[in-house]
Amino acid sequence: MIRTGLQIPSFSFPAPDAELFGRLSAMARAAETSGFDSLYVMDHFYQLPMLGAPQERMLEAYTLLGGLAAATEQIQLGTLVTGNTYRNPALLAKIITTLDIVSSGRAILGIGAGWFELEHDAMGIEFGTFTDRFDKLEEALAIILPMLDGKRPSLDGERYRVKDVINSPLPVRRPPLLIGGSGERKTLRIAAEHAQHMNLTSGRSEVAHKVEVLEGHLATVGRDRSDIEVSMLGMLFLGATHEEAVAKRDARLATAGMTWEQAEPLVGDRFFWGDPDEVTAQIAEVRDAGLDALIVNMVSDGDDTDAISLAGEVLSKAFT
Repeated sequence: MIRTGLQIPSFSFPAPDAELFGRLSAMARAAETSGFDSLYVMDHFYQLPMLGAPQERMLEAYTLLGGLAAATEQIQLGTLVTGNTYRNPALLAKIITTLDIVSSGRAILGIGAGWFELEHDAMGIEFGTFTDRFDKLEEALAIILPMLDGKRPSLDGERYRVKDVINSPLPVRRPPLLIGGSGERKTLRIAAEHAQHMNLTSGRSEVAHKVEVLEGHLATVGRDRSDIEVSMLGMLFLGATHEEAVAKRDARLATAGMTWEQAEPLVGDRFFWGDPDEVTAQIAEVRDAGLDALIVNMVSDGDDTDAISLAGEVLSKAFT
């Protein structure tokens, strides 16, 4: 079960490279002890345009998650989300199985079709068309999911080929499949067919509609709404007071050369901001719209363990 998640989207906080993992471990432990039930990193090799410059520090996701598994005890671990194009699907099944064993059953398989063209071009990874990437994702799931279930799938597909492929040992806990995105025709359909969790990359005002579309796909494939959890990814600017939260929000926007008045029509619908009572009220709105869970990143103060602890306490109470 996923109810509250913290995503770490950046490693550009003040810390020498040699001390980076120690800092990340402290952040993970703060998330775990304060009530977050899941922790995520992005599966990217370059920083994303909305978060920083391409050359900013970015760690390989699964190597990092293996390290964080040893630094924590209870929190679930995953990517938000794995770019399917980056790894052979049979290899990915082995990777997620290994993470699950290393973490004693805490792995989450977050996956999506992949979208960041710059990374693909720079690293020599085939990008293809939108349709190509989604076709690859569906073929990949036809390999990965049976492997995680202890089967030995064979596939002679247009994108991937495997023959009687073995996955031994099996995961401690079959990792739940988390699909990330918001596309109504493809992404939500794939989630309805296969996933245990759907993470929406849409705004707060879109939640009710996206859940309704997902329910339609679930009905088509004969699944119930209770078979899948739904969350969204939001940016959290939480302060002990309203004024502190506004200062965090505005300082972050200033680094992108924007004011709140400029940013609100573009990205404001994905922000949760204010003091604990205000953020709790905003969470209640999306829960009423159909969300079962909320995953946040904290781009203004995500390396501050005290800020993480406050966020964990507020979110865990909101989803009790």
